[in-house]
Amino acid sequence: MSDRPSDTTPQFEHPWRALAVCLAGGGMVLLDVSIVNVALPSIRSGLSASESALQWVLSGYALTFGLALVPAGRLGDVLGRRRMFLIGLVLFTLCSAMCGIAQSSTWLALARLAQGLSGGALTPQISAVIQQVFQGQQRGKAFGIFGSVIGISTAIGPLLGGVLIELFGEREGWRWVFYVNVPVGVLLLPLAAKMLPPPRPAGAGRREPLDPVGVLLLGAGVLVLLLPLVQAQQWHGWGKWLLVPAALLVLAGFVGWELRYARDRQPLVPLPLFRFRSYGFGTALATCYFAGFTPLFFVLTLYLQIGLHYSALLAGLTTIPFALGGAVSANISGRVALRYGRPLVAVGLVAVGVGLLATRFAVAAVPTGHTGWATALPLFLAGVGGGMVISPNQTFTLSEVPERRAGTAGGLLQTGQRIGSAIGIAAVGSVFFSRLGGVGSRSQPSAGQQAAAPYARAFELGITVATGFVALALVIALVDVALDRRTGRDEPHGAEQVPWPRPAEVEHRA
Repeated sequence: MSDRPSDTTPQFEHPWRALAVCLAGGGMVLLDVSIVNVALPSIRSGLSASESALQWVLSGYALTFGLALVPAGRLGDVLGRRRMFLIGLVLFTLCSAMCGIAQSSTWLALARLAQGLSGGALTPQISAVIQQVFQGQQRGKAFGIFGSVIGISTAIGPLLGGVLIELFGEREGWRWVFYVNVPVGVLLLPLAAKMLPPPRPAGAGRREPLDPVGVLLLGAGVLVLLLPLVQAQQWHGWGKWLLVPAALLVLAGFVGWELRYARDRQPLVPLPLFRFRSYGFGTALATCYFAGFTPLFFVLTLYLQIGLHYSALLAGLTTIPFALGGAVSANISGRVALRYGRPLVAVGLVAVGVGLLATRFAVAAVPTGHTGWATALPLFLAGVGGGMVISPNQTFTLSEVPERRAGTAGGLLQTGQRIGSAIGIAAVGSVFFSRLGGVGSRSQPSAGQQAAAPYARAFELGITVATGFVALALVIALVDVALDRRTGRDEPHGAEQVPWPRPAEVEHRA
């Protein structure tokens, strides 16, 4: 059944305490996906950062975060999940301090790249610990809570960032967006060392190579894909778009390398995992959803703060309806996910898409003054839909994965989420800034409806692109549901009556 002794701990004494520590660390890491959004205008003025530098502060974090997840998941499977969690936590805390003391936009962007790598080392250990210490219905409940933390952390980030900037001032407040992680990390270190499952006995298992060529090919492919999007305003002419087919060729080379590497060694991405349809469809769905969901806060806070002169706190408060909607629906959907299956995710995606489009039309109808109030209900609807997507999809996607591959599979799922976030921010940011033209480079645009109009139109275009990514995720969900019905499989993925199917070929090659 396994190529090494099992490191499961079915009788682990305090699984919920371990989960609480994991979620505290994971929440801190995932919060940094969006908490920086409301600090972007302050960073721009404080460090004289260009538009592309601002995008790299966000996209760079998401990119390196995603690239680190699978190798870190593998290391956690081999070296122990607690050890890797602690390493990631220490590095993330140090990198947060480096971001806070940054003296230039280049320094900050590089520190964010390193911060993303350390966050990627920590995060896959969470899903692996859940697989290790929970069984059956409790495992589904734990994954539901984890999915809720993912969505709520990303949604509430702008509010927390706004509070910190309000407390510490526009000039230096953005630094505290990063400094706040330092005491949290220090407090979590002893708790994680005590509460997380102990490592396997020394010498247990076989240490497999980490496929560095695979890591480089995947990283290079995604980086080349992002470059023309992030640098769209700095690189003039159409020649930059030739990098898109070049990126696709590199990614095709990555797939070919992985197939070849898997003949006698463990590849970076175990492609046979995608023979579990729940895993393949769930990962693709998550990638597209995060490409549409994450950029919402990027362009919304830029529009509110620069276009309408909202304070960082007011811009953060505007996102509360989304967070509230997500918190309510994630709690409910986590309980009923196994009853309704993937159709629940499809309904959630419809709600997100409708909410995003309604937000777009609210901005068009109320371009100044009361925009925050006008977008409250649409954002709440989008949040309700988001709570129905992230948590259930997490459960369904990992439901058939063998426990011994939990770290790698969980890391690969989150890799899709983070790479989706990076691509979404780059694509939506590109159309947002291109629609602004020269307006976006002004440090202090004049007040009033006339000055706000370009930002409103840029937001509308950006949110339309984001909705397109959500629509693609919906198509994937509907195809999965249709295939379920066509094959006569009535029970939802991950239900108790079909626990952990292990086809011999998939288990052997994965």
